[in-house]
Amino acid sequence: MERQFVVQLPNRPGELGHLARALAARGIDIVHISCAGTGPVAGAFLTTDDAEATRAVLRGLGYDFVEGESIVVDVPDRPGGLAEVAERLGAAGVNILGALTIGRRPGLAEMAFVVDDVERARSVLAATEIAQG
Repeated sequence: MERQFVVQLPNRPGELGHLARALAARGIDIVHISCAGTGPVAGAFLTTDDAEATRAVLRGLGYDFVEGESIVVDVPDRPGGLAEVAERLGAAGVNILGALTIGRRPGLAEMAFVVDDVERARSVLAATEIAQG
């Protein structure tokens, strides 16, 4: 899976368009994206086809961001499925920095997580019935 970027944006009209246009101007294709905003801050969670160029664009725009290797997890597609994954990671002291649904299959939501401790997250998820993609 590609690198996942968790980007902090000002929550104002046109900011997502500004980010998307800056990426496009460098020929960077957005592969996955999810956005949310409340109050003065918004966030974009994205993967692209060129992590190095994306990093340069984000720095050039002055955005605060974190990035990490995506851990792809098959989350049960039912009420509480995401809660189970998030609670297991939290109980192990793993902080989720970003989460993105990247696909669905019958009974499963395929999600990519960026966490602060990849190895611990993999270990926790391997010790449960939750499957890693």
